[in-house]
Amino acid sequence: MNNLVFDYKPVPWLPFNDPEVLDKVRKINLDDIEDFSWEHEDFKVQIVPDVQSSFVIDLFNRIYESDSKDQKLTVILPNPYAAVYENIAKLCNKYGVSCRNLHVFFLNEWADHNGLIAPLDYRASYGRIFQKYFYGNLDAQLRPDENQIYYMTNQNIEDYSDIIDEVGGGGADVCYTAIGWSGRIASIEPEGEFVCDDIESYLKQTSRIATNHMISIAEDSLYGLFAHSGDYASVPPKSATIGPRDVVNARDHVELQYKKSIDGSVTWQSMISRVMLFGPITMAVPASILRLFKGICLIDEKVAKAIKRAPDIPEEVYPYI
Repeated sequence: MNNLVFDYKPVPWLPFNDPEVLDKVRKINLDDIEDFSWEHEDFKVQIVPDVQSSFVIDLFNRIYESDSKDQKLTVILPNPYAAVYENIAKLCNKYGVSCRNLHVFFLNEWADHNGLIAPLDYRASYGRIFQKYFYGNLDAQLRPDENQIYYMTNQNIEDYSDIIDEVGGGGADVCYTAIGWSGRIASIEPEGEFVCDDIESYLKQTSRIATNHMISIAEDSLYGLFAHSGDYASVPPKSATIGPRDVVNARDHVELQYKKSIDGSVTWQSMISRVMLFGPITMAVPASILRLFKGICLIDEKVAKAIKRAPDIPEEVYPYI
């Protein structure tokens, strides 16, 4: 049987579909990733065995320092991270660490087709997850004032970026993110409301209601919020989101890349992680802008493993192709 080459171009509706770049980044070995040089000298990449544990350690340390030094700490948090929030609350309770100086903002929140932002009693609300698993689990005497938790609402979304700057003295102390399948950061998608003429203008844009990309809807339909079912019709069509300016103004950044199946056989962030890190800095991959700023990208060991396309996978490893 002749070993014929079967070649093809990516579908044109992919937000980023340059075949040469995709082929290049697909072949990159992440074992040596920590030796790469990035656009910002203080942007680092680290491969770790458990990204969520690293998230717990990092945020708890920042809260501990804010308590011991009696300094304000302004954070922008991703969701859903129920287990992370629960564990940080347990650590604060165990060691008596006060969150009195903590001010919390969020990357995004669900919105309906008319742009109405989900209330906290919506079961899949990101704000509700934080409220239940972090704030609700903290001992009462260790909690920040409720006014220091800035949930996204239709009353504040147009001013949300300005509120972050005002509370944080020009920006958040740290912005935690986790790249989406579409390349999104928060709900800043590669198509739609944020796309503009040039990257300089792009980086100045602020919080708003944005349309969720179809790839993001497919991704979110696989989460526990929607029963791991692929029920894409249950995923809200829009989101309230921070803007690129809020990423720019944050003084530190922590990017979390760990998305995989329980047994680690499916690691769907592996490719988009490489596109974000080694492709161009572009609106077509919004999270690529993180390379312009001080921060760290934490990558799970399984997400960092080499990508192999079907022709390169030995038949004895996966005999059904």
